[in-house]
Amino acid sequence: MTDPSESPWRDLTDPRRALKTEDLEAGLKEPEFENLDIPEKLGTAQVVVDEHKIKRFAFTHDDYSPWHLHESPFNGRRIGHAALLGNDLVQLFTLVYAASKVVGYHTEEQMWFDNPALLDEIVTLTGTYTEAYERRGEGYVVMEAQATGEDGRSLVRHRGVEILKTTPGAIGGRGSATPSRRVTGEVDDNARVIETVDADVRVGDVLAPLRKTITAEQAAVFSRIGEYVRNIHNDIDVARAGGLRAPIVQGQQQFGVLAQLLTLRCGPNFLTSGWMRVKFLAPLDVFEQFTTTGVVTAVTPVDDGHHVDMEIWVRRDSDGRLMTAGWASATVPAS
Repeated sequence: MTDPSESPWRDLTDPRRALKTEDLEAGLKEPEFENLDIPEKLGTAQVVVDEHKIKRFAFTHDDYSPWHLHESPFNGRRIGHAALLGNDLVQLFTLVYAASKVVGYHTEEQMWFDNPALLDEIVTLTGTYTEAYERRGEGYVVMEAQATGEDGRSLVRHRGVEILKTTPGAIGGRGSATPSRRVTGEVDDNARVIETVDADVRVGDVLAPLRKTITAEQAAVFSRIGEYVRNIHNDIDVARAGGLRAPIVQGQQQFGVLAQLLTLRCGPNFLTSGWMRVKFLAPLDVFEQFTTTGVVTAVTPVDDGHHVDMEIWVRRDSDGRLMTAGWASATVPAS
């Protein structure tokens, strides 16, 4: 009989090994800037996009689209959410570095969406630390990673920038050090608000907003509490040791909400032609209500429709502050 622990698990690590292993992070490196070895391969992992993984992501993002739970436009097959594999890719470094000793800060995320993952598909993840540099006294590291389907097709590609170890409460909110093409989140008072980005889209159109509140429970589940990982997103003591009053919502979780917004507005084409690049500007506490939206900045005719460029952002409702901001694009059909 096959040992079930030898089969691919839905996450980077199988928490069932805690029954046999005393130290779940034994042999892993301390997450210190001086321990980086650039370029550094972070290994290969396989995860299965099972029922639980899809439903868990639906809970953490309050995204119960029938595409994920019933049937989708992709030959009727159930598919994973656009950013379902995003955190798996971001966290690949914890195959080499001790996850529960990380007090980092994700500063930028970029992802290309090539194909959706299918229910019960075994996905292969690979990643490499490609660059490291120091700025403002902090050590930054760049990761490039990819998720590949069983048939070899690319699902999503990732490029992320993170401060490997810091005090989040001290740096959070000081803004991006590279404000190229700064996104202001300002729109014309008379701008048209659109539910769907289609052949009639125009420059200046505003995406119908999506409002969310991520609870402590949702943040904890998204941030790997089920793998016994402790961090500033799922443990109040770790958050306070990092200079925070309460856990903060992982930047990648906000990224997932923006991906949901763009999937809703651009349709299935976002899952095969989409791109997002965002910068995380300030920490978002759990239980804080926020709104995601965007504005169309360019519409370019292409052979199969229109390539649409957008600015996108996350704004905290209580004071209107931009928490996350960036850019996105997708190709939508001509009709």
